[in-house]
Amino acid sequence: MPVVQVKLPDIGEGIAEGEIVRWLVKEGEAVKRFQPIVEVLTAKATVEIPSPYTGRIHRLLASEGDTVRVGQPIVEIETDTAEPGEPQEPVEKVREQTVEAKTMQEAPARGPTAPPSQGTARVRAPPSVRLLARKLGIDLSKVKGTGPRGVVTKNDVLAYAEAQRSAPQPAMQVAREVGVQEERIPLRGVKKVMAERMVEAKTRIPHAYVVEEVDITELLAVREKLKPLAEEKGVKLTVLPFIMKAVVKAIREYPLMNSSLDEERGEIVVRKTVNLGFAVDTPHGLMVPVIKNADSKGLFQLAREVRELAARAREAKLGLDEVRGSTFSISNYGSIGGVLGIPVINPPEAAILGVGRIRREPRIRDGRIEERSLVYLTLSFDHRILEGGYATRFLVRVKELLENPILLLAGDGELD
Repeated sequence: MPVVQVKLPDIGEGIAEGEIVRWLVKEGEAVKRFQPIVEVLTAKATVEIPSPYTGRIHRLLASEGDTVRVGQPIVEIETDTAEPGEPQEPVEKVREQTVEAKTMQEAPARGPTAPPSQGTARVRAPPSVRLLARKLGIDLSKVKGTGPRGVVTKNDVLAYAEAQRSAPQPAMQVAREVGVQEERIPLRGVKKVMAERMVEAKTRIPHAYVVEEVDITELLAVREKLKPLAEEKGVKLTVLPFIMKAVVKAIREYPLMNSSLDEERGEIVVRKTVNLGFAVDTPHGLMVPVIKNADSKGLFQLAREVRELAARAREAKLGLDEVRGSTFSISNYGSIGGVLGIPVINPPEAAILGVGRIRREPRIRDGRIEERSLVYLTLSFDHRILEGGYATRFLVRVKELLENPILLLAGDGELD
């Protein structure tokens, strides 16, 4: 039987590489078409890649732990269903099995890109070339155009980028202490994409911040009363779902909090559905699973999905659709112990809410000193989209809802 090389398919979402986590087959083993043969950790999730052919595994071309690029051969299969050298026909089928088809609503969801410099604005170049230059971090005013009347083309930008990479770098003197030991950890997978996104967020988005101290004493009392009902439904009720409810209700009154900036078209894109991302600390890096349509879900359903998605994140079993499409994010660093933090916006979202650790401290109420349960909420927001007053009113509304559980839970069908 002829031997066909199977390449790492393009599974969408701009993913360029993946790490081989685990082979599900061995050399010499028979496989069927669409049978999962390997687990690959991408920048967003772990996905199973199915076999494009029915046949027998001839040779594994990548080892577990290897990082491979999209289009790089990863396995050879003996098969009589394809001729040697035939293109890998089922790549689109692989994509369909691992990534849902994009909808028209996703078209404007591109992340914010760096605004052009003053020099770039004077250069003659089509929008697609300007977008490419922004992505590569290139100042178009330094690129010589070879197109008609000096227009900068895509090839001009790529040639300039390659020349920059090939240019000799100034030597760096690194002082090393005698006897100092070190460990080098490859920056790849989830950690690599986190590093890239944080650089993008902090260099391209003008962050602004506002902090509120929230008294959740009454809310914790309500949670204790709801715990038995939650347990009957198989739900572990934490504070996070209450905060999610408050965020969703407040977004209805302040819809710009649920938006992003489309710089290419000069438009603010306001999302009509709230998809809540929430940060999860995992052994393999920070993951942000997404609760879709959070604005249509009750308290218990939110709690159930938080627990299920967090568990899947820690086990590196999230699907791509479970980590994309968020419109607003929450970082609950207080669950680890941080009293106050300043979270970084998750592009292309307009804001992120940070939740600190719950503290018991004395406060004066009605002229008396009482011990209360308090938590700091920090709102980081994109100052290009949101004004300080608007963002502050949103956070004050979240505070009001959390401090008045009756207002927060009114209309929740699961509690009726």
